[in-house]
Amino acid sequence: MPLFDLDGTLIDSAPDLAGAANDLRAAHGLPPLPLAALRPMVGAGARGMVGIAFGVTPEQPEFAALKDAFLDRYAERLLVDTRLFDAVAPLLDALDAAGRPWGIVTNKAMRFTGPIVEGLGLARRAAVVIAGDTTPHAKPHPEPLLEAARRLGVAPTACAYVGDDLRDVQAGRAAGMATLAAAWGYLGQGEPVSAWGADHVMDHPGQLLNWLQLA
Repeated sequence: MPLFDLDGTLIDSAPDLAGAANDLRAAHGLPPLPLAALRPMVGAGARGMVGIAFGVTPEQPEFAALKDAFLDRYAERLLVDTRLFDAVAPLLDALDAAGRPWGIVTNKAMRFTGPIVEGLGLARRAAVVIAGDTTPHAKPHPEPLLEAARRLGVAPTACAYVGDDLRDVQAGRAAGMATLAAAWGYLGQGEPVSAWGADHVMDHPGQLLNWLQLA
């Protein structure tokens, strides 16, 4: 049973997250950064976006206020430009047509996840939606993925987790799931996707259908 990360795997949320970061930079009298500079860090959430936009880390005293201000601005533009990746729509259609349940496991808080999956029509289609604050732990801890399996009533070993960040592969492996790296996603700025140790690296969403033997 496939489980998906959200940002960078199912949806391209980079324009809205980058927009929120640049809105905050403007409020501080700073010029906007190009999307190409901000996009790779989308998978790292607010920590990554604030880090690249302001050059601060969570250990620095100004980080907390910047993070809160960034999230407030992001909450105002969740669905301005955020869309499903073009090739993801036919993938989900094929899974639905085959009667194959699928779910979403993201580190994005439900404050943002709920409106996004509802607005994009995913809430009624996904068999389970686990947000970053659904359990006491976030990825790379396996608990969100294990909770998804529990809610689906299946063994973790019956699931495959698809994500575009090293933490996704780490969480999936720790949960005992097959791991598939989404090379079309944001990927971060660390090791190359080929070095993550995923069971399979996919360059295109449609490859999942072949992996599931649905194509």
